[in-house]
Amino acid sequence: MERLIFHVDVNSAFLSWEAVKRLKEGLPDLREIPSCIGGDPEKRTSIVLAKSIPAKKYGIQTGEALSTALRKCPKLEVAPPDFRLYSHNSKAFKDICREFAPVVEEFSIDECFLDMTGTGLIYPNPLQTADEIRTRIKEELGFTVNIGIAGNKLLAKMASDFEKPDKIHTLFQDEITAKMWGLSVGELLYCGEATADKLKRAGIRTIGDLANANLSFLQQLVGEKAGKQLHDSANGIDESPVREHPEEAKGYSISTTLEENVVGFEQAERILIGLCDMVSTHMRMEKKFAFCIGVSIRFTDFRNKSHQCSLEQATDVTSEIYAEAKKLLHEVWNGMTPLRLISVSLTNVTNDDTQQLSLFTQENQGREREKKLDRTMDSIRERFGIDSIKRGTTLTGNDRIARKFKGNYDNKRKNQ
Repeated sequence: MERLIFHVDVNSAFLSWEAVKRLKEGLPDLREIPSCIGGDPEKRTSIVLAKSIPAKKYGIQTGEALSTALRKCPKLEVAPPDFRLYSHNSKAFKDICREFAPVVEEFSIDECFLDMTGTGLIYPNPLQTADEIRTRIKEELGFTVNIGIAGNKLLAKMASDFEKPDKIHTLFQDEITAKMWGLSVGELLYCGEATADKLKRAGIRTIGDLANANLSFLQQLVGEKAGKQLHDSANGIDESPVREHPEEAKGYSISTTLEENVVGFEQAERILIGLCDMVSTHMRMEKKFAFCIGVSIRFTDFRNKSHQCSLEQATDVTSEIYAEAKKLLHEVWNGMTPLRLISVSLTNVTNDDTQQLSLFTQENQGREREKKLDRTMDSIRERFGIDSIKRGTTLTGNDRIARKFKGNYDNKRKNQ
């Protein structure tokens, strides 16, 4: 049976959802004026999360600093993020999609895949069905979507990124040459900017060039696994299933872009323990343990450095994770070059916490005390919220980390 996949993507989601809310309040439509969603323009961490088409004409780009966007367009209307509103609208449009498809995969807050395979007797015309979904979302919820139709997830996603907004596009195997191969190689799904630059320097400028390139040459250029994946993608090959439930996490990470440059280990370590506390709490919620700990930093000139270490025994203990992360921070940083970002990752995760230590050793008794402390703090947070209790050394400087983690933590609690 031939697969049939839809990809539904909300057009400029955050801005559209805010616009719909404001229209109900009798305010101007943000989609028709230079506008964007962003944070406090006085803070350098504030970026443009979404922009209107009129704002795009001023050269404003998603992801750029909000202060830069305001210099380009001083009259830019800036609306603050409203994640409760986004969550409500995300659920609403996906609920409509679930009325049509037996399996829906949430790809992000504003995107989802629909597996329409085998629905031909109910929906004999895919274009007509997609138009019905598009129209219902527009009429019932007030915002528009693009829908891509294809034989796999890769091509459906590529199709939905064609001309916007409020459009339906197909990209079946026999349409790849005409519709996809002429695009720049950087437009291929999962081809990052650095990889695209490397391919272009090697003379591979379009997706068609990539599809027809020698596989061995590609693998020498970007690596064996990445080369094969890129070559398959350029040829429209993708066997990944539409998953109603997400795969188990292969790792956990958290990062914070610092509102002020950080210089000195004392200040950095206060932030680091906050990150370790949050990411280990997340991991314990899913009853996982990590064998590998990583620390990444970014300097003010946007250079990145990272170190990681492997443990003999997996752990979920915050103090153990912080102790290793602190060592890594000292290995990767001199304590003087200003930092703008710190990140902690826990990978190579397992369900097993087998320990070889004797129950009567002082070391293991200390570990059990730390585990008990973690369990106590987790219990308090589960009952009263993620920011109800903090470790002593995180009482200053880490409120922003807690706020950033809070939404994800609360969603996990609701789903358990």
